[in-house]
Amino acid sequence: MGKKITTTSGTLPNLPRYKSYSIDEILAAGGTTAFANSLGKDPAKIATNLKDLPKDAFLTKDEATKALELLKENE
Repeated sequence: MGKKITTTSGTLPNLPRYKSYSIDEILAAGGTTAFANSLGKDPAKIATNLKDLPKDAFLTKDEATKALELLKENE
């Protein structure tokens, strides 16, 4: 049997769109504010950016309660 060659084009849907950073990287930059500044982000704009998100971007109270219950069960 031959090997099947697969190729992909574009971004895979299950891969995260954002890079994550370790706590060591953040602390090495001088803390959260210094780290955000080094990435060109403005921590003061967090509240404004959250207000700009659509209402359905957030969990409802019932959804949040269920999610927290699931997390607690899986500890």
